[in-house]
Amino acid sequence: MLRVLHTADVHLGARHADLGEQAAAQRERQFAAFRATVDVALAEPVDLVLIAGDLFDSNTQPRRSVERVAAELRRLVEARIRTVLIPGTHDVYDRASIYRSYDLPALAGAVGSDLLTVLTPDRTSVTLESLDLVVHGPVFATKRAPHSPLRDLDAATAPGATWQIGLVHGSIAIPGQTEGDEVVITTDEIAATHLDYLALGHWHSTSRGRAGTTVYAYSGAPEPVALDQDRAGKVLLVALDERNGRKTVEVTERRVGQTRFERLELDTPTVPSQPALIQLLAGRADPDLVLDVKLIGVRPDALDLHTDEVETELAGQFLRIRVRDRSVPALSEGTIPPPDTILGAFIRDVEARVAELEAAGDDAAAGEVRDALRLGRLLLSGEEVTL
Repeated sequence: MLRVLHTADVHLGARHADLGEQAAAQRERQFAAFRATVDVALAEPVDLVLIAGDLFDSNTQPRRSVERVAAELRRLVEARIRTVLIPGTHDVYDRASIYRSYDLPALAGAVGSDLLTVLTPDRTSVTLESLDLVVHGPVFATKRAPHSPLRDLDAATAPGATWQIGLVHGSIAIPGQTEGDEVVITTDEIAATHLDYLALGHWHSTSRGRAGTTVYAYSGAPEPVALDQDRAGKVLLVALDERNGRKTVEVTERRVGQTRFERLELDTPTVPSQPALIQLLAGRADPDLVLDVKLIGVRPDALDLHTDEVETELAGQFLRIRVRDRSVPALSEGTIPPPDTILGAFIRDVEARVAELEAAGDDAAAGEVRDALRLGRLLLSGEEVTL
């Protein structure tokens, strides 16, 4: 059995300009996830670690950061666990490539061995004889690929080895979604490679599939690069086995990221006030939690909520909190004034419009008209209105 750990899209050194004061903390979380990835590789232990691109967020990194990464890779070298990595689209192998500026194998203590290999346009595969394995990693010297990296890859014609594994950083073609991506492959191309396993990077969410006889998977980012990536935070453990001439590939997920995600729906009739909502959400406070709160249901007229104030009040208690108000104002209650009155005519006309929009499935427009109904009803009835 061959045991492999697959990761990608670590994006070490990301600036996170959108996170403000939290940016430095998120960079540390990403490095902690990379260290946890190495910990998993050592604890299993695995035979091989694959990094499918974007280990670094850009080619501009201070030497101390590269040395910090090399120190983690050295732990694998010292344990005689082999590592193969490819550049991605963020740390692309162009003239300014970080892999040209720094000799990562030398910094990790792997000079003169096959314990750490960086595949490049000039070296697109490596044979690891001790593992009876060939790793193919077709990459380019430009961010945008001139053609599919799988175009000329067919493991059936590759040098003899029991296991044939591929490394690609790019998107599987999805009509209407991936045409603008820098590197695009198709499932037909994956099938034509006849690889045993294709380790993919570029998508930050974990997913897997099969094309022909080839098992492929995205490991996803080991720690979310953006705080809306709720399917990140994992690495993949891949077990390749051959018994009685039959090959099997099993993929299991292992969590290494700290960030957790939670979605919470609250029915607004159960929320007595804004302070009560803040107190309720504060009970879930967690510095590792991204909390997405959605307020639903029919909102009582007496309930006065400002979601931006709720978010500001709770911001320091979560990694991030978002509160969205998707509730709708109540329609008219009780007896409606006669239709020959201004208020009666207004209510009937607007409620009819709400019904039309809801029947047409235009919930957004229906919500806006409900708001107009609520305000108009209060104004025409002489009640105090809070805007």
